[in-house]
Amino acid sequence: MPVDPVARTAARTVPTAELPAPDGPPGGRAAWLAWSVAVSVYVLAVIHRTSLGVAGLDAAHRFGIGASALSAFSILQVLVYAAMQIPVGLLVDRFGPRRVLLAGVVLLSAGQLAFALSSAFGPALASRAVIGCGDAMTFISVLRVAARWFPAAQNPLVAQLTGLAGMGGNLVSTAVLAQALHSQGWTATFGAVAVLGAGVFALVVLLLREAPAVPQPPAGGAPMAVPGAGHSPAPAAAADRPPLLTQIRHCWREPGTRLGLWVHFTTQFPGNAFSLLWGLPYLVEGQGMSRGSAAGLLTVLVVSTMAFGLLFGRLLSRSAAARMPITLTVIAATGVCWGAALAWPGGHPPLWLIVLLILVMGSNGPASLVGLDYARAHNPGHRLGTASGIANMGGFLATMVTLLGVGVLLDAASGGAGTYSAGAFRLAFCWLYAPLLLGTVMILRLRRTVAS
Repeated sequence: MPVDPVARTAARTVPTAELPAPDGPPGGRAAWLAWSVAVSVYVLAVIHRTSLGVAGLDAAHRFGIGASALSAFSILQVLVYAAMQIPVGLLVDRFGPRRVLLAGVVLLSAGQLAFALSSAFGPALASRAVIGCGDAMTFISVLRVAARWFPAAQNPLVAQLTGLAGMGGNLVSTAVLAQALHSQGWTATFGAVAVLGAGVFALVVLLLREAPAVPQPPAGGAPMAVPGAGHSPAPAAAADRPPLLTQIRHCWREPGTRLGLWVHFTTQFPGNAFSLLWGLPYLVEGQGMSRGSAAGLLTVLVVSTMAFGLLFGRLLSRSAAARMPITLTVIAATGVCWGAALAWPGGHPPLWLIVLLILVMGSNGPASLVGLDYARAHNPGHRLGTASGIANMGGFLATMVTLLGVGVLLDAASGGAGTYSAGAFRLAFCWLYAPLLLGTVMILRLRRTVAS
């Protein structure tokens, strides 16, 4: 594997406060505490991100908009999220994850409060963009905290547990917000979500240590040289930091980074688009279910995601060779299940097939984390944030394309009527196969250049 010249230094002098212990990340209780505090921000971000998924029909009524305009909420939010990934990765590499997490909490809370108070489409759209910006600052930061605290062999499992914890936030959206919207109303529900940020902000300020302490050198002694510091997950010293464009270019030239991006692109978007926006309308308007039944099936998606996260985490922590089999199996299963549902006569598949489809889509999010594992494994520590940011763009770019394509096709199939039949949804969801096929081709091309 090619190694960046900056990473070849056997030992260098680095500010001790930024480094993990000389013997490597310690793991243990302190590591789990640091991860728990950091992951609370990610859980909050997922609550904010997925809150619109159970409020799509309410938003259409509140703002008087159709499917294309409704999809603009999630598209803009995802677009901002994807565009922020590389800048956030650079910020994490240079300033550390704690500061970035705190900035993310502030943006999430401000954006959600503005969304709660909005009564017009324009201000509400701008507020979702702010939420997307705050959301973008969380996941990479949590992974960076984990990289400093846990041994490398545990990182795939911790990444899956991070995604699993995020599903707890999704569960809050599907099980709690859906009911609160109807009992408490729009402003009270989203306002309460915004207020959650104050507690999480205080938690991070008071309890988060983003790296283990390092023993200080003897009095009057030289600063300690840390073996393998070129591959440490801590930020590089200012004098050793390459220019921003150089760091991005080095990350992109690494085939493992590009493979990570396409794995994330191809595996994440079907379940993401379904849970973020189109799942509830499809089940209610396309399949004639009640809101309660539809919300229950979205909860099944969350539980399935959590189960697959645990399974994939165990498999990946045992063997890196499981990465590609997991990726290709998830892609194939998702494509087959969607094909069966869309090909069913009349566009009304039986309940067992819908449940099976939702269970399979639960594997999408955990499989996308394989892409981040590729990026982590094939880049030195001083650019992990940047590499993770590049890979993490993939699924959200695909999600954005899918949300837009489905919305446009729904409006075209319904003639702008504002209500959508099973046939309209069947036509619109055929769009899923465009990014699915593109991503699969790119994965198959790049897998030959990357070792497992």
